[in-house]
Amino acid sequence: MSLPESPREPGRGPFDEAAARSATRYGGHGYGRYMGLLGVLLIVLLALNAALSKHNGASGIEPGRPLPPFAVPLAAGSLVGDANVAIRANEGAAGRQPACSVRGPQVLNVCQLYEAGPVVLALFIDSGSCPAILGDLQAIAPSFPGVRFAGVSLGGSRTALRRLIRTRGLSLPIGIDRDGALVSLYRDASCPQLNLAYPGGVVQSRALLTRPSISTLRARVSALVAASRARGWRPAAR
Repeated sequence: MSLPESPREPGRGPFDEAAARSATRYGGHGYGRYMGLLGVLLIVLLALNAALSKHNGASGIEPGRPLPPFAVPLAAGSLVGDANVAIRANEGAAGRQPACSVRGPQVLNVCQLYEAGPVVLALFIDSGSCPAILGDLQAIAPSFPGVRFAGVSLGGSRTALRRLIRTRGLSLPIGIDRDGALVSLYRDASCPQLNLAYPGGVVQSRALLTRPSISTLRARVSALVAASRARGWRPAAR
């Protein structure tokens, strides 16, 4: 079975451009307990479904299809809000404005990533060995100038994420999807899930559903770069 999209709490929704600019905070003790339970549920569901992902179709976005747009707060920042996953304006719980237009210094926006070059996007949960993929991405990133590497935590604790970023010395952007909206949007049933896309956001190849070896990871990113160059992309001159 595919993981369902996590429900948004009534009265709360994704942040918009104004919130991104002002870093508006909202929440409460009841909501904190709700998000803690949701984080545990995400971990359990991902673990249960990982073994089934090859059979249930929950294997990421198909090659040739665009990455679904989203904007989430950066874990290291102070901005708080649910993921904006709207394609158009006024889509209710998805967002009041298109996700691609929600930008700012505290926002991780997948549209902004793929506008600048090829994208390697890791979806993960902040427990167990899953976050180790972030260190792998950071280790190979210098070898691939122009490729945008990023990660998004599906639920989890912001405090734990900040500790992870600090202790592992991570410099790649890490977002937090506190309500788990990307689980169903990206057909995620494994941890980590690595998505590779051309400049412009079209998926280049099947998602990696387990943590690959460094050599395999390098080979996949090299293939992404070669295919992007064949489509006319060139990294900007340093």
